Amino acid sequence: MEFWKFMFVPTILFLVIVAPMWITMHYRSVNRASRGLTHEDRESIEHMLVTVDKLTDRIEALESILDADHRDWRRQVDRQGRDPHTGKE
Repeated sequence: MEFWKFMFVPTILFLVIVAPMWITMHYRSVNRASRGLTHEDRESIEHMLVTVDKLTDRIEALESILDADHRDWRRQVDRQGRDPHTGKE
């Protein structure tokens, strides 16, 4: 029974002071983390956008080459029953 008398005051102090502060600090950090992108995320997105721009330029170059060499290539794709933009039937 002495143990419970000894632990009563620290337990009350923990529940009244430490636990609310702990919970408050935890949710503040969660809120800050979800508020915006990290520097690494922004760099990754920028890298992906550069790659997308390069791939778009390559596709346009390939289409212009195909237009110059094989003028009917778009109609051939249409005859196969596929959408030229998505490649799906």
